[in-house]
Amino acid sequence: MRKKVAFYTLGCKLNFSETSTIARSFKYDGFEKVPFEEAADIYVINTCSVTDNADKRFKSIVKQAQNQNPEAFIAAVGCYAQLKPKELAAVYGVDLVLGATEKFKLTSYINDLTKNDFGEVHSCEIEEADFYAGSYSFGDRTRAFLKVQDGCDYKCTYCTIPLARGISRSDTLQNVLENAKVISEQNIKEIVLTGVNIGDYGKGEFGNKKHQHSFYDLVQALDDVEGIERLRISSIEPNLLKNETIEFVAESKTFVPHFHIPLQSGSNTVLKLMRRRYMKELYFERVSKIKNTMPDACVGVDVIVGFPGETEDYFLETYHFLNDLDVSYLHVFTYSERDNTLAANMENVVPKNVRAKRSKMLRGLSAKKRRAFYESQIGTTRTVLFEGDNKLGYIQGFTENYVKVKTPWNPELVNTLHEVKLTDIDEDGLVRFEFVSE
Repeated sequence: MRKKVAFYTLGCKLNFSETSTIARSFKYDGFEKVPFEEAADIYVINTCSVTDNADKRFKSIVKQAQNQNPEAFIAAVGCYAQLKPKELAAVYGVDLVLGATEKFKLTSYINDLTKNDFGEVHSCEIEEADFYAGSYSFGDRTRAFLKVQDGCDYKCTYCTIPLARGISRSDTLQNVLENAKVISEQNIKEIVLTGVNIGDYGKGEFGNKKHQHSFYDLVQALDDVEGIERLRISSIEPNLLKNETIEFVAESKTFVPHFHIPLQSGSNTVLKLMRRRYMKELYFERVSKIKNTMPDACVGVDVIVGFPGETEDYFLETYHFLNDLDVSYLHVFTYSERDNTLAANMENVVPKNVRAKRSKMLRGLSAKKRRAFYESQIGTTRTVLFEGDNKLGYIQGFTENYVKVKTPWNPELVNTLHEVKLTDIDEDGLVRFEFVSE
């Protein structure tokens, strides 16, 4: 009988693309992939360390795997595995921990599936993570995540990602286009471009620090790949999102009008403490350019609350800046101290109860923003890509500009695109619609 392997992914779209690539390597070696909730011979956990919550979840996921099969071999990879390999290896039940340069060679580290008395660690100094490993996901969702870039050269004072993933480096343009073509041939309707800092695309494309191509070059080239219905840009830094890219997306055949742009703070004082590479005025310009060019575009925002030095006045500056900004939703992160970051040793620490209060305020603002954006779309005609899950008797999907819709479950709709007219918002905050004759 074939050995069974199961995967659990914490964190970002980039992690999902890498998990899928690792899973394919197991398939090539004769393993059968099964859901994480089922008994398997080996469980692979792709970790994240952006917040302390991701760290804390690791132990519970290991325990979940042990409940399925107490004799299963458990391996940990990903950002947390690079940052704190010994800490993960010490968790009861963990057999193998691989760092940033080793994770794509996981199958070669498994000689047999005999459990170890102590977790075995194969890690590296992060300076050694200077080569690029391409990844993409398909088969798990109706959209694919295509990795185009890895690592980051920015030195934000709160962030561990450069320590976990290394320097900024990019896939070659030719390889990205080839991967996009492979994905399009799998009947996948939407590709999401992902990376750590995708606006920096082109740096390190051929193993050097120079930009062989730009992100704008990448967007233009992908727009010409046949067979792709939709392309979506994941999170992109405001200073790297250029007007030429915004203007191109507005006229694109395949790129959808949806941008997710990290802000982190609406106070220039706090942005300087964070060592971000822009001020709020530039952020305002980017959002204004998008909405003036594409009035129905969806704009998402990342924001951190409770950063050291964020006074009540600075927080309110952020709140009012976002309240007045024409954005569609917020991803709110409560600041948490991360080892080996400058922010962890900063003065004027914000009490955790204050952080929680500010987070709640911004989450409330996000709900208000999303509702207002959805209401602005009622009566418009959009194209919906339907998802694959039956959610309490309903099927859900997203329009090109990221409005989430629902209708009674119909399996024939899964992974199909349909033109609809948005009609009203239900009690769950999702949008109802009518099919347009096709």
